[in-house]
Amino acid sequence: MEIKGRVHEIGALQQVSETFKKRDLIIEYAENPTYPEYIRFEALQDKTSLFDSLKQGDDVEVSFNLRGRPWTDKTGKTSYFNSLVVWRINALASAAAASTPQYAPPADLSNAPGEDDDLPF
Repeated sequence: MEIKGRVHEIGALQQVSETFKKRDLIIEYAENPTYPEYIRFEALQDKTSLFDSLKQGDDVEVSFNLRGRPWTDKTGKTSYFNSLVVWRINALASAAAASTPQYAPPADLSNAPGEDDDLPF
């Protein structure tokens, strides 16, 4: 699955055990800009480094897997949890950078006033 949004918050690396680490990423998803959603993703193990180059405000496309699991408490009541686990993230060009021309404007090669152009075309 994929979603586009803006980086709202990047969590610190959490060393859960000797062999397990994770990191959270909060994305502002504004399908309806009036009511943006803040969605928590997590990266596990070696994928935690995917967030190193990100900064707050970056526009990104996140590729993730949806995972779910049950948990039964001491009284026997079962609850269900969902996780959005990131496996790839791509930075998108910001709107300001996309609207800025990436070339120099053309130079004015017109003749000086009073000169005639003798080219046949």
